[in-house]
Amino acid sequence: MAQRTLAVIQALRDTAHRLATQAPYQWGHMGSCNCGHLAQTVTKLTKAEIHARAMQRYGDWERQLIDYCPTSGLPIDVTIDEMLALGFTRQDLTHLERLSDPTIRRAIPFEQRNALRHNQRDDVVLYLRTWADLLEADLLDSISLPSLTSSAAPAPIAALLPAASRSISAPHSPSGKAPPAQSRWGFSVFILY
Repeated sequence: MAQRTLAVIQALRDTAHRLATQAPYQWGHMGSCNCGHLAQTVTKLTKAEIHARAMQRYGDWERQLIDYCPTSGLPIDVTIDEMLALGFTRQDLTHLERLSDPTIRRAIPFEQRNALRHNQRDDVVLYLRTWADLLEADLLDSISLPSLTSSAAPAPIAALLPAASRSISAPHSPSGKAPPAQSRWGFSVFILY
């Protein structure tokens, strides 16, 4: 499965959001299908630019991923390079096009999982969101935080300040009015009468 990084998770969530808010979706179009929409998010290319790149070589996304060659110089391979560089794998992208990753499918409730169709916008959105949720949960599980329990009590703030800033004495001014008193922490305190 894809690398569990914030960039990958955000790309999945952004793609799902764009699809959910009625971006043009057409499973048979290389720039508007499942992988095409993720490619739009990752590369910032338009659907037309992605489609034009893909049409320079025969096949759908699955075929393009099989024929992928990082040194070919073909524009579609450059697009795939960007997706792989972000943290996706060729297998991830192949599964995305058919909504077929077993781990992601297992996380989808049974009724919805059995009704999933790879060429239906709402099903693609559900798959992308579920995938992002799984990666996010894995990422959070991998983070270990230091223990916050300590036997020593924290020092009072005043003890951390230099002695000069803790003085309270404030002489009266010649005008007879008391100047602002300095608090024991070095802040001026104005006393209003």
